[in-house]
Amino acid sequence: MGPARHASASPDRWLTPNTSSPSGTTRLVWTSSGGTFDLDRKRERLTALEGDMSDPGFWNAQERAREVVQEVKTLKGWVDPYDNLIGRATSAIELAELLALEPDAEMEADVAREAKAISEETDGYRLRSLLQGRDDFRDAQVEISAGAGGTEAQDWAQMLMRMYTRWAERKGYTVDILDLSEGEEAGIKGAVLEVKGEYAFGFLRPETGVHRLVRISPFDSQARRHTSFASVFVYPVVNEEINIEVREEDLRIDVYRASGAGGQHVNKTSSAVRITHLPTGIVCASQQERSQFKNKATAMKMLKNRLYNLEAEKQAAAKAALDATKQDVSFGSQIRSYVFQPYTMVNDHRTELKITDVQKVMDGAIDPFIEAYLKQSGAPAAAGEKV
Repeated sequence: MGPARHASASPDRWLTPNTSSPSGTTRLVWTSSGGTFDLDRKRERLTALEGDMSDPGFWNAQERAREVVQEVKTLKGWVDPYDNLIGRATSAIELAELLALEPDAEMEADVAREAKAISEETDGYRLRSLLQGRDDFRDAQVEISAGAGGTEAQDWAQMLMRMYTRWAERKGYTVDILDLSEGEEAGIKGAVLEVKGEYAFGFLRPETGVHRLVRISPFDSQARRHTSFASVFVYPVVNEEINIEVREEDLRIDVYRASGAGGQHVNKTSSAVRITHLPTGIVCASQQERSQFKNKATAMKMLKNRLYNLEAEKQAAAKAALDATKQDVSFGSQIRSYVFQPYTMVNDHRTELKITDVQKVMDGAIDPFIEAYLKQSGAPAAAGEKV
């Protein structure tokens, strides 16, 4: 019937729709792909870990048990979707072969739709095969900051915030606003978003850097062209069980009134919290909750994420120095330009991928840039190899 019958088929081969058959029906064929992730080894590891979990004394060592449960979840995230795709593809191929003998226009349309769906899910799965970083499976915190330029830059920062929110919605992720500082006239001075979903950090980490906007300013009465900048930093969300020591004497905690749009929304109490980590100078703030206690807890969680990421970057620095081809994603590196006038173009300066539909990109369609970067830079991720 075809290679899709065998669940043990090589995981570096994929099913894609082929609509060029003489009868006009859709065929599913195997094609080669660039993703590699050794599915057989993952199955063996999963079996071994599930055997460990069946041991009566498994939960006696709580820390080790949590690590095993997380690894099992990650492995199943590879194995189960692959088996599901194989099953669906096998059924679709069998039906397509029957239709070649007994054509049915309605069923052919169903097979074509299923082939398209399988192809799209396969593309997403193949992209995930490029996520091999130690923290890629985690949720992400996205910090957006307006550059110099006042209202122009603040409006651009808000546009980026919307872009990432729309992207997350497309992925089925959830987004929480942890901190938001509004601009005086329009836009935002900065924001911190927490994006929750499987591999959110792995997908978003290529977005770290400076983003450049070129457009006719809606705030310029003379309709002149302006260039604005905003920076984006992406951090992995650290699990609570990871121990990061933060000493009280290393912290300065300030409370203040949360900013708002005015009127009934003005906060009458000092519920907003800002935490400064004195040894590193890292500052984290939260003002979205009404409770000072909740804002402090959120700011502390943000601080731990930053400290964890800082340590991970230090550990990766020596390895990165040896890799002359590795992309520099330090602060100040301009990774992408979004041009609205005199032409429309989004250009990623690292991969030279160019997309002319700027409005579609601003509506969250940034996956082509993410995929191009991941293919170019490859695994392991910037935050270190997967362990």
